[in-house]
Amino acid sequence: MISKLPHVTTSIFAVMSKMAIDNDALNLSQGYPNFESDPYLIDLVNQAMKDGFNQYAPMPGDISLRDEISKKYYNLYKKRYDPDSEITVTAGATQAIFTAIAATVDKGDEVIIFTPAYDCYQPTVELFGGKTRPIQLKAPDYQIDWDEVSDTISNKTKMVIINTPHNPSGTILSKTDMEMLQSLVVEHGLYVISDEVYEHIIFDDHTHYSAALFPELAQRTFITASFGKTFHNTGWKMGYCLAPKILMREFQKVHQFNVFSVNHPIQKAMAIYLRTPEHYFGLSGLYQKKRDLLLDLMKDSRFKFVPSKGTYFQMLDYSEITDEGDRSFAEKLTKDFKVATIPTSVFNANEKDFKQLRVCFAKRDDTLRDAAMILNSI
Repeated sequence: MISKLPHVTTSIFAVMSKMAIDNDALNLSQGYPNFESDPYLIDLVNQAMKDGFNQYAPMPGDISLRDEISKKYYNLYKKRYDPDSEITVTAGATQAIFTAIAATVDKGDEVIIFTPAYDCYQPTVELFGGKTRPIQLKAPDYQIDWDEVSDTISNKTKMVIINTPHNPSGTILSKTDMEMLQSLVVEHGLYVISDEVYEHIIFDDHTHYSAALFPELAQRTFITASFGKTFHNTGWKMGYCLAPKILMREFQKVHQFNVFSVNHPIQKAMAIYLRTPEHYFGLSGLYQKKRDLLLDLMKDSRFKFVPSKGTYFQMLDYSEITDEGDRSFAEKLTKDFKVATIPTSVFNANEKDFKQLRVCFAKRDDTLRDAAMILNSI
């Protein structure tokens, strides 16, 4: 059999998590909390099951949940997405990204991505015959050079994929960044996927500038989001996509033959849970405390860092410790020191190695203290 993705291997997340289990290491690698969801939300799911919502949900998602998503975006960004025609509930944000690419990218199309990039972007583009044009962001600030973006756009460019707040660097796009993107998108007639799964995890009074805030940009953008990242239940695989009607119609043509619909009782529960905005407004405070705890504990270590501005990830520069490659160093940390991290070169164009590891601080405080004690000893 000829592989459609001959260069794709097991994801680094699976590799490092397995290595963590095999070596009984503290797992700061894969991005999931090691604490539980709100018991109230779990009770809501249980109640929805008892109430009989155990068969297929409507293809675009339960209307009560789409209504609440629409209200949330209007309240936060003053942008109204029609729950009937511009919102689809998905099996996580990754499925939303996959479906948006499938609905728009044709053979020979080029898609601009910014590396380090989440690892689902490039394989999905290639699966549908497209080609990614990676623009490498430089450590430690990981800022976009918009002149380089403009120079990269050609008559084959179909789409730009952005991620803000950004995994793995923890940076965020500014208002100026989004305005520059909007200008280029309009000038060249491009589409955009705006991966905003960490929209509610922003630190130090920074602002999340959703694509929904920029009218001309929003008209050409699929926004993807994740309940799993927001409500500490990544295993539920529950996300959603927002887009103008003309784009969402094409999105749903693919969605209906991909998963058709997603977990009904969880949708019912989420619809009720979203009615209380405090359930997501409190995330920034929760995770900033965890970020600050970790960085305060590590302030005298040999690792260097720029505090993350968003997400629940932190980059650690180990260049003053060793000059070995990040994959090798991450493996050594896991096997010899019992702390699992993610080498970030795997997300870069040509696996450019900036001697940086990504750690996830969505962990219990005792886990963070134990991990910091080990890292401080290196």
